[in-house]
Amino acid sequence: MASPPADRPREPEPQAVTYPVRAASEWSWRVIVIGLAATAVILALVQLKTVVVPVLVATLLASLLAPLAGWLHHRWRFPRTLAVISTMLIALGAIAGLVTLSGSSIVSGLPELKDNAVAGFEDAMSWLSSGPLNLDQSTITGWFDQIQSQLSDNADAILDGALSLTSSAGHIAAGALITLFCLFFFLLEGRTIWRWLVHLFPRTARARVDGAGLRSWISLGSYARTQILVAFVDGVGIGLGAWLLGVPLAIPLGVLVFVGAFIPIIGALITGSIAVAVALVDGGPVTALIMLGIVLLVQQIEGHLLQPLLMSRALKLHPVAVLLAVATGTLIGGIVGALIAVPVIAVTNTALKYLNGTDPVPERLQAQFEEMTREWETV
Repeated sequence: MASPPADRPREPEPQAVTYPVRAASEWSWRVIVIGLAATAVILALVQLKTVVVPVLVATLLASLLAPLAGWLHHRWRFPRTLAVISTMLIALGAIAGLVTLSGSSIVSGLPELKDNAVAGFEDAMSWLSSGPLNLDQSTITGWFDQIQSQLSDNADAILDGALSLTSSAGHIAAGALITLFCLFFFLLEGRTIWRWLVHLFPRTARARVDGAGLRSWISLGSYARTQILVAFVDGVGIGLGAWLLGVPLAIPLGVLVFVGAFIPIIGALITGSIAVAVALVDGGPVTALIMLGIVLLVQQIEGHLLQPLLMSRALKLHPVAVLLAVATGTLIGGIVGALIAVPVIAVTNTALKYLNGTDPVPERLQAQFEEMTREWETV
């Protein structure tokens, strides 16, 4: 008797949803959840910006000033508290010196600039009436009457803006106090504070988290020092050009460009345009064109020499990423957001690259990193 035929393996039934669609759906809901979580975190940080921003600024300043405090403590045998206080006083003294120098220059140069602005305004009115436009005096007077009526009609909005500015000044003062307080303790007990934060993670992850923090701290300090150098070159270049052209307020303009250059790519260009406007008011179109050429020359030196050689080494970020970070930071937090967007992105990028194993700790810090690893394993 013949044996029955063996059962053939059953073919899998066709599924209604194909694999690409399932994979896309799985990716989609995960991306949505991550996006919602990130949005919630960003909204919370924006609501707490009066506290969050000063802490971030204090962290950035601490990464910049920590080498000076360490040098005073180890080289000159200053007690740690005295070294931190001395470092902060030196930094505040430098800022006060820039403000004093700029203020004295503004006081001495503003009357001349005001006279030149009035003369330029009168020349412009004369050109409108006798130039190619050939406008009659009644038309020009009507325009000014409209401007005055708009100002009077919007007086309440202007008053509200002034009150808002007063409130902002109060927030700025509170933020400055928080920044100084946090900066003092970050310089004095930064390692202790970081150890407490790392203790919040599981024991097996502490060494890697600490290594990512160390690597991010190096990147943040490199960014701060490099950005100061770039801003110094921008400020000196444009300020010196304004001084050579005889443009008033050359020193305040240089300081303004120095501060504005801390917003990468667009900061120095925007503040440099103010120098062009002052040159136009003081010396006319020819002086303004020469000043514009100086601003563009300084920007070319920064964009094609300093940024590729220094910033790319410090941040390891593509210029497109820097530009998008500045734009996003501006939308979220205004000028302050633009200032802190790039260092935040740089630190995040460094930490993720280290955790993925693509950016190890440098050899000069390897011994320190191994000591930290043993330290966490015994805790």
